[in-house]
Amino acid sequence: MKEIYLAGGCFWGTQKFIDQFDGVLETAVGYANGKTENPSYEDVCHRDTGHAETVRIRYDENILPTQTLLRYYFMTIDPLSVNRQGGDFGTQYRTGIYYTDRSLIADISRVIGEETDKAGRSLAVEVRPLENFWEAEEYHQKYLDKNPLGYCHIPRNLLHLNK
Repeated sequence: MKEIYLAGGCFWGTQKFIDQFDGVLETAVGYANGKTENPSYEDVCHRDTGHAETVRIRYDENILPTQTLLRYYFMTIDPLSVNRQGGDFGTQYRTGIYYTDRSLIADISRVIGEETDKAGRSLAVEVRPLENFWEAEEYHQKYLDKNPLGYCHIPRNLLHLNK
């Protein structure tokens, strides 16, 4: 099992999108790489905690290779946008790829290189080691499964690619 953390704007849509793929074993939404411990959603939105809305993904790399997972991720973000995805803006909506396993760096670097070549300029996607991750409140977990008509910046057709 491998683990990676992806920040792609509002975490509801990123979780729903990632959950559809074979090889994804578990996801959880939360707050990553901020400067306070165990923040609440209110803290992240209104108290400058520095956290990014992020999805922790545990996956089987034999079924879903890291490069494939990251190429899917790039389907749902604007990699040139700074602190904004869709209608959401603020540092908590920045894009980022965070890792705890240094063996993922080569795969991450390859996909970042491909996406940089496509864009023709540097990306606004952070690539950093994970400093911390705090799971979000229960009502945020699998939010779009519980609220199918809830807000999502990702086009709805992308949420059902693998069905």
